[in-house]
Amino acid sequence: MSLFFLPELKAQEAIPETYINPLDLDYTYMVYNSSKNISYRSGADPAVVEFRGEYYMFVTRSFGYWHSTDLVNWEFIKPKQWFFEGSNAPTAFNHKDSLLYFAGDPAGYGSILYTDDPKSGEWTPTASISNNIQDSELFIDDDGKTYLYWGSSNVHPLKVKMLNKDDRMLETGVQKELINLVEEEHGWERFGENNFHPTLKEGYMEGASMTKHNGKYYLQYAAPGTQFNVYADGAYVGESPLGPFEYMPNNPMSFKPGGFTNGAGHGITMKQTNGQYWHFATMALASNSHWERRLAMFPTYFDEEGLMYTNTHYGDYPRYAPSHPTKAGEHNGWMLLSYKGKTTVSSSKMQIKKSTSTDGEFDITEMPEKTNNEGEILSEVLTDESPKSFWVAEANDDKQWVEIEMLSPGNIFALQINYHDHESGIYTRTDGLRHRFTVEVSQDGTNWNSVIDRSKSYKDSPNAYIVLSQPVKAKYVRYNNIEVPGNNFALSEIRIFGKGLGKKPAKVKSFNVEREEDRRNANFSWDKVKGAQGYNIRWGIAPDKLYHSWLVYDVTEHLMRNLDRDQKYYFTIEAFNENGISERTEIIPVE
Repeated sequence: MSLFFLPELKAQEAIPETYINPLDLDYTYMVYNSSKNISYRSGADPAVVEFRGEYYMFVTRSFGYWHSTDLVNWEFIKPKQWFFEGSNAPTAFNHKDSLLYFAGDPAGYGSILYTDDPKSGEWTPTASISNNIQDSELFIDDDGKTYLYWGSSNVHPLKVKMLNKDDRMLETGVQKELINLVEEEHGWERFGENNFHPTLKEGYMEGASMTKHNGKYYLQYAAPGTQFNVYADGAYVGESPLGPFEYMPNNPMSFKPGGFTNGAGHGITMKQTNGQYWHFATMALASNSHWERRLAMFPTYFDEEGLMYTNTHYGDYPRYAPSHPTKAGEHNGWMLLSYKGKTTVSSSKMQIKKSTSTDGEFDITEMPEKTNNEGEILSEVLTDESPKSFWVAEANDDKQWVEIEMLSPGNIFALQINYHDHESGIYTRTDGLRHRFTVEVSQDGTNWNSVIDRSKSYKDSPNAYIVLSQPVKAKYVRYNNIEVPGNNFALSEIRIFGKGLGKKPAKVKSFNVEREEDRRNANFSWDKVKGAQGYNIRWGIAPDKLYHSWLVYDVTEHLMRNLDRDQKYYFTIEAFNENGISERTEIIPVE
């Protein structure tokens, strides 16, 4: 294997460890649409806990859970006893590093399980049956008092009841209604893609989660629906686990509506051993099914006013790993080199452009086959920054390939290969799945050098993320398939990250914000910036609290429907391309 080493970089320069969203996990194939012969992987509703200095991740319908020592590399554990249909919207809680409690029976009732050795996969059920433990959150306060929060409805509020952990988790009789959605005030809680639906107005409130920080209780909840790009987590803050709770003015506290992969709801906030908080959340893929999802991880903070927020800026670009001493979870500066790259493929059974329109419906376009002057088949869906669109090869074998000619050469640091499940024929957790492939790069499209060799890999990586040991300069990237799980070889996106060789875009001009009569909505417009791939709108409730952002490609106008009616906001915008990010515009206050 040979590499093009860059003269401006030292040959042995250390590349900090990174990760990317969606997380590169061996997601489980779902059983609950198997009766319809719909085959797809999904990861949703994560419950992540630290236990004795290590980490455990429980995920809806996964027939087990994952273990990690660093929050980046995860290994699946198949438990010896588990729910027949997997867990559903699970909850887990570490009680004083002595016992790990877990609940998530898909039926919504059952025993709460516990273990002092989660690595072994051995769990013991409490000798009692609890009701209403679907979409729940188990929380044990420092005084040992135990609470179960639950709710999943577009009508009913989140509720809480107390349990006695010292007496088989029996209910004590204390039960209380807590919070509900207020869509007429909170635009982000409105149902639908981009918070719009032609008929349904009420969003779903679900995914309760509780975080205690500095003596305050942060009750988190998800809205408006897991299938939408605007799926988010908000928070109410109280002085007691039972409330009363006050709506946090910077809500939602976890929000990622734009970019390649969207959604940041129904999550959990956990604390790393070094004290850094992380929010693990659900991202909508929603291509084979609206319940097709992936997981994300964002750093989480509490500001000087006690407001809880996450950093989702450039949230699906490479980010520093939790091991980084000062920038954990921040975008590491590697930009997208492959956007709109000219792509040719070995064969094509079909190419589909797909997007979510309304609940349960898709806009679907089957692309006609096109060829270039050399007769090679073209693809427009593998570099379009959409996880829903996809290409299917004629065969799942070692004769299939994808070649991308990037618009400009660049220094490649990492790749993310996003596979698609097209009629895979797998309907449950299956052992022995693997993705085998190689990747080559070239500066001229003729002379190729191998940079990735997973030809003998046993790793199952539906969202494979590979960082090169050293960056390489190239204009062409070629993926060579060997085998992937399931009946078909299909891809949704090949994303190439690094540093371009040109100039970053200039500062945006004529940025304009107009709040509509319905103050939950705002229209944005700006002048096109030469050489920009896209733009990142940032906003918040104060000039120093621009906690939110919405990344868009190729447009110079945008409509948001996610603002809180009675909140004043501040806005700015920046342009970006493969070379970097521009200076931000002056912050605009909008009453």
